[in-house]
Amino acid sequence: MLARVWSASLVGIDAVKVGVEVDVSGGLPGIVVVGLPDTAVQESRERVRAALKNAGFVFPMRKIVINLTPADLRKEGPSFDLPISVGILAASQQVNPELLGDYLFLGEVSLDGNLRPIAGVLPIAAAAQSLGISGLVVPADNAQEAAVVRGLAVYGFQHLADVADFLNQPERYSPVAMDEFPQSSSYPFTGGNLNEVKGQSHARRALEIAAAGGHNLIFVGPPGSGKTMLARRLPGILPPLSFEEALEVTQIYSVAGLLKDKGRLIRYRPFRSPHHSASGPSLVGGGSFPRPGEISLAHRGVLFLDELTEFKRNVLEFLRQPLEDGYVTISRTRQSVLFPAQFTLVASTNPCPCGYFGDTLQPCTCSARQRENYWAKLSGPLMDRIDLQVAVNRLKPEEITRQPQSEASEAVRERVKVARDRARHRFNSEPSLRCNAQMQSSHLRQWCHLDDSSRNLLEGAIRKLGLSARASDRILKVARTIADLSGAETLQMSHIAEAIQYRTIDRMQ
Repeated sequence: MLARVWSASLVGIDAVKVGVEVDVSGGLPGIVVVGLPDTAVQESRERVRAALKNAGFVFPMRKIVINLTPADLRKEGPSFDLPISVGILAASQQVNPELLGDYLFLGEVSLDGNLRPIAGVLPIAAAAQSLGISGLVVPADNAQEAAVVRGLAVYGFQHLADVADFLNQPERYSPVAMDEFPQSSSYPFTGGNLNEVKGQSHARRALEIAAAGGHNLIFVGPPGSGKTMLARRLPGILPPLSFEEALEVTQIYSVAGLLKDKGRLIRYRPFRSPHHSASGPSLVGGGSFPRPGEISLAHRGVLFLDELTEFKRNVLEFLRQPLEDGYVTISRTRQSVLFPAQFTLVASTNPCPCGYFGDTLQPCTCSARQRENYWAKLSGPLMDRIDLQVAVNRLKPEEITRQPQSEASEAVRERVKVARDRARHRFNSEPSLRCNAQMQSSHLRQWCHLDDSSRNLLEGAIRKLGLSARASDRILKVARTIADLSGAETLQMSHIAEAIQYRTIDRMQ
């Protein structure tokens, strides 16, 4: 007898509907799996055989052929254990097959019949809802994660016997209820607070501008000046994730298997800080079957590269295209996968190998050639894509010992939210834009008009600093954010002047 069960497979962060066809017929007993299964899917034959027997079902001692469609799509992972088990039970007439066409089944099966959670349930649930699937049957530990998708009936079970009982008597079960997406005030941010930072008013201002406009930022200064401390406080002044943004971020973490709290959406903007020994594929993603890298895990959040000049130059060059486009495409022989990568890059570095070039107290021991080689790791095209380049100087003794408590993150975050709301109102006709850093040249012509004095100031800066067209556009974006923070509708000369000063280390050697 033939039975068909629906399941799904992941391609990047997108899901593809997969049919699991099970045919039980005469012949020598055995199980054959076809349809480009990987090793984990092939091993499901033994897991399913033992699970069905230990769960109290009769395993048919006949020839069983399992076909995974479409046949040209590679199937990987243990998520097909449950649909294969259900297909065998339906083909051997041990469960009612009436509901199989309406539901999608996912889950790994233990030898005793218990269902184990799998990665990537959330994007599969989102795809199932768009494909018109009535419901999803998953392990109980994945139920809350899948129930995040509205309009989809999700059923979570602990054991294979529970799934069989559901198929035979569906009226006895009700779908999992999902908690409402809470307001950000219900979950206060627990990271570092800006009031712990002493002095550094110029760097704090740059941090606020970066948060308000989504601009890339680099801190340059001697050891112990507070560069890393400042960067780690950026998530605390960013506005909370909207429901749509939280769904995007949670899908990426679900695919990567990094979703710790499977019952809830990720509510805070990601903060990723890879070590400087990281490889290019670990940053942008990769593998035979591509998985998201650090830049995709930082989507809608912050990617912090501490000690930027210690990264290999070829690794840093991987960032150029994602910084410009907001996504990365991983191409392999069998497939090409697109991962979202709209993140704010924050970096820190010393001004030279010894770290004390330009310091007022500690003399620099590096030669001019050493400093030139040190900065040569950062290419001109990469520096062009960093909007805010800020020198962080050594704190004065009185700032260390007598500095009163500075402004807290909560107050700064409120100003950032107001500025972003002002920008979002301006972008009503451009729903793809979420912050000023994403504006293109056509948007700059529309929303960044310059008067004669501002234009002359910008042209002089371009000549003096040798700025490219991309760098000058980024000055206009930063100026637009400064105007939003001040509540101004049009750009003024003071906004352009402040934006220009954040390019003063553009040609630092």
